[in-house]
Amino acid sequence: MAQPDSFDAVVIGGGIVGVCVAMCLVRRNAGISVLVLEKEDRLARHQTGHNSGVIHSGLYYRPGSLKARNCVQGRERLYRFCAENGLPHERCGKIVVAVEEMQLEALAELERRGKANGLAGMESLDERRIREYEPHAAGIAGLWIPQTGIVDFARVTETMAQRLKEGGGKVRLKAEVKKVRRQGGEYRLFTTAGEVRAPVVINCAGLYCDRVARLCGADPGVQIVPFRGEYYQLREERRHLVRNLIYPVPDPEFPFLGVHFTRMIGGQVEAGPNAVMALRREGYGRLSFSPADSLGILTFPGFWRLARKYVRTGLREYHRSFSKKAFVRELSALLPPLEVDDLVRAEAGVRAQAVTPEGKLVDDFHIVEMEGAIHVLNAPSPAATASLSIGETIAERAGALLR
Repeated sequence: MAQPDSFDAVVIGGGIVGVCVAMCLVRRNAGISVLVLEKEDRLARHQTGHNSGVIHSGLYYRPGSLKARNCVQGRERLYRFCAENGLPHERCGKIVVAVEEMQLEALAELERRGKANGLAGMESLDERRIREYEPHAAGIAGLWIPQTGIVDFARVTETMAQRLKEGGGKVRLKAEVKKVRRQGGEYRLFTTAGEVRAPVVINCAGLYCDRVARLCGADPGVQIVPFRGEYYQLREERRHLVRNLIYPVPDPEFPFLGVHFTRMIGGQVEAGPNAVMALRREGYGRLSFSPADSLGILTFPGFWRLARKYVRTGLREYHRSFSKKAFVRELSALLPPLEVDDLVRAEAGVRAQAVTPEGKLVDDFHIVEMEGAIHVLNAPSPAATASLSIGETIAERAGALLR
């Protein structure tokens, strides 16, 4: 019987965070062997490959939080990485628009947070200045944030994988982790592509990170509840309605940013997403359903506590999911010339949202360490923007485990 492959460290998950962690590991520790395990036949198949490619500025996040620190640091590292590797990207800026007076206080709070997070060059906008940035947008006040940009994160991930391989690391596709044993100071990982062993495991499994943590013997303390974000795209002849990025003032009680307009690096303009609970962890379709995933959600006490808190918001999101007119109505508050026929359906994405047993949506990055393992248990937006900062931090911790 062939001996299982052995590595110094194994990263589970081939999204941008997992690949970046592995790349940073080989950069920091010359000569170590690192393997990325990805269950799909290509990298960036899920969250990384289904977002709209926004390089976030750090505007929204509570000063001092992991999101704020990693986003601000990671943003500039990402811009440099793209420039050094010839990846198409653009620092185009965005506007956040208040459409009614009750949003003005929240808009002012965003500006305070932005300043606390070191965002220079922000500009408060009146109606006239909003139109100068986005001639077809409407609002009574706004905020211009110049640090925001756009990129293709799937291409960024592929380039990181190339740098990983150049440093001696490896990527194994179609390798789903089915069982894990801790034995003799190392982990034995039984995958659909064979067994591998390593003293250090880093769990970046995204939609399945809580399940992988349990396979490794850890109590994640949270459960992943999948939220589907559905998008439309502007028809090509109507793309001129949006120059760059137009965002609403978000609901401060809900960790989603609201439906917005995003010009993508390929020239398309996306509109969305909404945020509806999915009944399957990879539930990209409105009718996607998994009995096992649904049972896991419905038997989780935190889900029912969450549902009671957000029942009205949830019903409104579901209504928009099945009603294009309702979706357009929400969007047209930002862009009055928008009409129903201007939009066509685009791909949806699924966000791996960690929820506590008390029903709280975990708003910050959540990383848990145990003997020989690091589990990334909540890494929603701006994780792609912050990937190089997160990657360096986790690589440093993993390096300490290897010594």
